Amino acid sequence: MKRIAKDKQPLPPRNPRSSPADPADLSATEVARLVRNQKLSPVAVLEACLARVEARNKEINAVVTLNPRAMDEAKALERSIKRGTKQGPLAGVVVGIKDLTPVKGVRTTYGSLLYADNIPTEDALVVQRLRKAGAIILGKTNTPEFGAGANTYNEVFGRTRNPHDLTKTSGGSTGGGAAGLATGMFALAEGTDLGGSLRIPASFCGVVGLRPSVGLVPTSPSEFAWDTLNVSGPMARTAADVALMLQSIAGPSTFSPLTQPMDGRDFIAAVRKGPQKGVRVAYCADIAGIGVDPSIEKACRTAAFALRKAGARVDEIDFDLSFARASFMAIRSEWYVNWTYTRMDRADKFGANVAGNVKSGLAMNMHTLAGAEVARGQIWHKFRQFFEKYDHLVTPCVAVSPFPVEQNYPETVAGKKMETYFDWFAPTYVLSVTGLPAGSVPCGLDAHGMPVGLQIVGRQFGEEEVLALARGVEIVTAR
Repeated sequence: MKRIAKDKQPLPPRNPRSSPADPADLSATEVARLVRNQKLSPVAVLEACLARVEARNKEINAVVTLNPRAMDEAKALERSIKRGTKQGPLAGVVVGIKDLTPVKGVRTTYGSLLYADNIPTEDALVVQRLRKAGAIILGKTNTPEFGAGANTYNEVFGRTRNPHDLTKTSGGSTGGGAAGLATGMFALAEGTDLGGSLRIPASFCGVVGLRPSVGLVPTSPSEFAWDTLNVSGPMARTAADVALMLQSIAGPSTFSPLTQPMDGRDFIAAVRKGPQKGVRVAYCADIAGIGVDPSIEKACRTAAFALRKAGARVDEIDFDLSFARASFMAIRSEWYVNWTYTRMDRADKFGANVAGNVKSGLAMNMHTLAGAEVARGQIWHKFRQFFEKYDHLVTPCVAVSPFPVEQNYPETVAGKKMETYFDWFAPTYVLSVTGLPAGSVPCGLDAHGMPVGLQIVGRQFGEEEVLALARGVEIVTAR
């Protein structure tokens, strides 16, 4: 028998479909089907997920606050099913909500001591939509303070560990969501992505994360209504489950000025069909110019060119987005000033990451910001020209293997020293400024036996095609 290291724990099967013996290990798609057909109780599903929290959360620290009414909600759903009431597409599916997203009556701290005892009086729009679809809210998942940083830790709840190796980080800022998914604490996770916060932890924990295009999933409540950088989105263990969740949370709202129409859009059908024959894919090993760990690049390259088995046309290209790093840094600093504007009277209580970003934003001059916006436009047109020849850009999602959980950030990538504490995740944040849909799907393991995510970028409003290609990666890598 293979020996398992003390700091490494066996994970549940990723996509078991043969038996509902432990509902915590079932896909969201399977749970919803069984619950709607009265072959599985929503109470049993929640009990299984709570048992998984009890068994694994103490060491991983993925879930920080449980929903005290979760069991009441599961029982109410069960009664509704027995009455013959038509159920939503997420009936009985257990969901984890990032601790940046308000849930009525459930402590929401934003990972900040300023909000350690904050109890929202209403659900965020995305939570309302999840409930309407029949989902059961298990509780809140861990995040860095205000989502600042790609290593999930804060002064309220501490650090979240990677379930594949407890000595390593889960990534961030939706690190609690990714770690909880990987261990079966819930089947779906809600999160946000400013510079990679859905994609990085998905890559590190071996799950699927999608950053939707701006406005597809409206963010409300928000004091920054015209936010074109930060988005809400789904995370799950499979592309099919991400599509199932996205179908329920996407669509316009009068609460947000940045929305997209949903007429005729079917993410679920797109994943079932998989990638179209002849889809044109371009692979680039290092879009940000920071270097990439060789074993990570090898796993991504292998998966990208394996897409030829699914009928894709795959080329390797040079696609230099290194100039987007300075643009993102400036726009990110402005974002933090906007987001913390109403909290400036308590700025002395901010943690180091948030305080540093706010300080940088306040010190920035208009010339720098204007230059960042000009560069952002250049990036958009670079992609406009790219899409005249290709349908997708694929690239390593993260350039490094998960690093020690106590470490704030890796100082070097492939032997090259990083300039800032967040330069190491440039492969995701240089894409954030485009507003294009981008996802991470597991594609193999690195030299340390840790999950590797392949990042897929699609056209504007092209979530269907991104998810279909993610399904193609799952097929060719035998997930």
